[in-house]
Amino acid sequence: MSKWETKIIETERGTFEVFTKGKGLPVCITHHYSEFNNTGDYFAETFTDSYKVYLVNLKEAGNSSKSIHPHELSMFDAVYDLEAIRKVLGYSSWIYAGHSTGGMIGVLYGIHCSPSLRSLIIVGSAARKYANSSSECIYHKGHPKFEYMQELIERLKNQNLSYAERFEISKERTKLSLFKPEKYDEYFSLNIHKKMSAVRMNFFIREEMIFDVTRQLISITTPTLIIGGRHDVQCPVSFSLEMQRLLPSSFLEIFEESNHYPFLEEASLFRNVVEEFEKNLVY
Repeated sequence: MSKWETKIIETERGTFEVFTKGKGLPVCITHHYSEFNNTGDYFAETFTDSYKVYLVNLKEAGNSSKSIHPHELSMFDAVYDLEAIRKVLGYSSWIYAGHSTGGMIGVLYGIHCSPSLRSLIIVGSAARKYANSSSECIYHKGHPKFEYMQELIERLKNQNLSYAERFEISKERTKLSLFKPEKYDEYFSLNIHKKMSAVRMNFFIREEMIFDVTRQLISITTPTLIIGGRHDVQCPVSFSLEMQRLLPSSFLEIFEESNHYPFLEEASLFRNVVEEFEKNLVY
């Protein structure tokens, strides 16, 4: 697997570390608190055979700018940071694809900047807070595996863990979000590794508690593909159904044998669905 090319992009809103790979129409991908490097990202890798992918480290992640004011860590500010990057790259529009919290940023991107988006792909995400509003979510106290997930999270906070210990605990956490957890090693077989920006994560935990843009979804004029895993325990599929119902220009695909990672759990189907969606768009 080829490495991603690293670019440092200077914009009016700051400096951003961006990793690029592939050829074709431009696709922008980011995540609210992931810290990427030149090994890439599993979600982003899905698009590199057909598109020119720009994988963006937001502020306080990797070698991107530090924040001066707290609001610079918000999902709203992330949208305008991505817009600044798009303008420097010289694109009149591009595709935005986001998974999980990256999808939440994508929803805001569509609400506020639809003319800048050729299309929008939202995977395993929501347009409002999900953690404490549905017992189908593993971060809700009513979920049967809530206590175990919290135990794993607490164990990961131990700064004295060896690399092997941390990897095994993280693996157990991820397996909770797979429809077939026994396939973990098959799904995550590439040399891809990333970190988490603790500063961004801490801000997101607070922001998510008041996040609700469902009434603004009608403002999105960009053709939007929504993908949800039927068994998603992080962003339950009910949130994908809600977005599709409230977003007039959207198409919904539910992956029946997926949890939170349909692009890995049903990889061929995922690629086909994205390809068909893009092929059928009329501009």
